[in-house]
Amino acid sequence: MNQRILEFIKQGENEKVEFKESFNKETIETVVAFANAKGGIILIGVSNNRLIKGISIGRETLKKWINKISQAVEPTLIPEIESYKVKNKNIVKIKIKQSSIKPVSYKGTCYLRVKNSNRRLNSKEIAEFHLRTVGSSWDSYLVRGTTRKSIDLKKVANYIKLANETGRKNIKEKPLDVLKKLNLIKGKKITWAGILLFGKNPQKYLLEARIHCGRFKNETTIIDDEMVTGDLFEQMERTMVFIKKNIGLKFVMTGKPRRDEIWEYPMDALREALTNAICHRDYTQSSNISVRIYDDKLIIWSPGNLPLGITVDDLFRLHDSILRNRLIAQVFYDVGLIERWGSGMKKITDNCLEFGLPNPKLEDNQGFRIIFRKKKSSEKSSEKSSEKSSEKIIKTIKNNPDISAGEIANIIGISQRAIEKNIAKLKRRNLLKRIGPDKGGHWKVIEK
Repeated sequence: MNQRILEFIKQGENEKVEFKESFNKETIETVVAFANAKGGIILIGVSNNRLIKGISIGRETLKKWINKISQAVEPTLIPEIESYKVKNKNIVKIKIKQSSIKPVSYKGTCYLRVKNSNRRLNSKEIAEFHLRTVGSSWDSYLVRGTTRKSIDLKKVANYIKLANETGRKNIKEKPLDVLKKLNLIKGKKITWAGILLFGKNPQKYLLEARIHCGRFKNETTIIDDEMVTGDLFEQMERTMVFIKKNIGLKFVMTGKPRRDEIWEYPMDALREALTNAICHRDYTQSSNISVRIYDDKLIIWSPGNLPLGITVDDLFRLHDSILRNRLIAQVFYDVGLIERWGSGMKKITDNCLEFGLPNPKLEDNQGFRIIFRKKKSSEKSSEKSSEKSSEKIIKTIKNNPDISAGEIANIIGISQRAIEKNIAKLKRRNLLKRIGPDKGGHWKVIEK
């Protein structure tokens, strides 16, 4: 176990590891931050710059620390605490599991672990955690001024038809009964999900529930512009029409009766990204989704960052879906627009790889942005490109030994699959070594 402690110290602080020279209130804040995230460990007796300083502990010290933590946080947490002798000095490891009830607070303040630091949650984020804990979400709230007449039952009937065709539902009830069963109607009022999905005029109740589409020659020259309204299904289809109108299309003769259509971007990837933007955006923000098309790229931006507890890196691997709008997501799932297993980004990157395009770039800052880029005409041969990618991977790992393949893919701009192939080559050439497990381990560049 001492060797494991040394490995933690060597890899440095990250989203699951924190060092403290002594036990203090910042230690308890970190306990709370880890509990609200994915759990983690705190090593007491280690400085921020990885020096083993040790700490003096008595017979009752660890018990007192446990009591301080359990009494100071809400809801109560009981961490695992153990002491070790490392290089003849006492080191204490505090292990915190992810809490099933969130948010956890310390003296009324909630914290969340983000990379290698603790971030104080604002009131909106705290509310989001509360809703998630009780299995609810914003779209389940009732909309003031709505009645059953606010819903277009023909739209509900179309949903029933599509859901039955996918095989994910076997609906035999009438449209109104279906709305009640899906919790889209409560009493005589309609939920936000019901209005946005099946409302006669959703923008009457939420003006920002729109998609602003634009075709740009540059940042100041707009070639085409459209504000897309309607229910969420209508917005999806009308936005895809706008995209097709404003990107290139070529026809390939294959000897078949009909020519093959090849768009500048993979349509399946664009539709997946647009679906995610519509389904997972933060509808409480006073902004529209935007689709911006340039000569060399296509950008889809949605209001609101990723849900708490999900990072950009998580998107590149199979992960549990954390749903910001549960009722909308359920309906989208029923008609086959989304999956429940967090595989959407992998489908997008795979589509781009098959299409010969770079990996989309993701930005989770002041909203979530996905940037599709065209293939550069000046690209070199695959062999030279692979060699250049390997050099970039080595440089990226040197800057951050804890980085994952998904994060490297996002930085370099190629698919995760390509990153994994390059890493395998580097390991075979004895230029790169993995220290520790896939989760919690780190990379070591072997200098020659």
